Amino acid sequence: MLLREILDRLEQLSPASFAMDWDNSGLLVGDRDAEIHRVLIAVDATKEVIEEAIELRAELILTHHPMIFSPVKQIVRDDLVGDKILTLAEHHISLVAMHTNFDVIGMADEVADRLNLKHKRVLDVTYEDDISKEGLGRYGMLPREMSLKELAEQVKLKFDIPGVVMYGDGDAIIEKIAILGGSGKSAIEEALKNKCQVLITGDLTYHAVLDAMQEGLFLIDAGHFGIEKIFIPYMKDYFEREIKQVKAFGSAQEDIGIFI
Repeated sequence: MLLREILDRLEQLSPASFAMDWDNSGLLVGDRDAEIHRVLIAVDATKEVIEEAIELRAELILTHHPMIFSPVKQIVRDDLVGDKILTLAEHHISLVAMHTNFDVIGMADEVADRLNLKHKRVLDVTYEDDISKEGLGRYGMLPREMSLKELAEQVKLKFDIPGVVMYGDGDAIIEKIAILGGSGKSAIEEALKNKCQVLITGDLTYHAVLDAMQEGLFLIDAGHFGIEKIFIPYMKDYFEREIKQVKAFGSAQEDIGIFI
């Protein structure tokens, strides 16, 4: 199957028009006319993931996070990004990223559904027309009331995370929450505006947490990778269901943090 045909299918799933202006999703390395038989799906195009793709003889790596974010002024071996670009080119491996377009159309509903949120709504609206609103994250009602500590345990279970950081009274009864995969401290204001009791996200900083709790918002930090790794099984299932001509593999990539 040609790469351009795969790109068309991915565009149907998570249109590029929903990506943030600062993002760099889409085809980052490769030839649109390349023949693709195998794809490796990962969160990041690390050196280890690229080696994994080489071993699998994959012609395509599909990641959530873009490997190339800042402008590349030179492609040389002694630069981390340059070295990875050269390695991909040498092995005829294309690289595609689905970042904030997938966050909006894909990630947001999937993470909310894993917690069985009821009456879910868009947390941070980034697109709106006469028909619908779309954006980052979701908020809504839990299927039943539970304590903050029990909710934290549910997050660990539903997202297969070895540990989370809970900020707040573990015995507090929670009913209305917000959830945003990845780095979500910018969504604290939206969670407060929508009268959520808890925001579940990642990459929370001390002062952001301190200020949020002063406003009455509890938080659960599940890590950046912890929630967003659902990209791997989500897209693997999509290929197996909708792009059967290409064999899809989920990367063995793990979180860079070690829980001890």
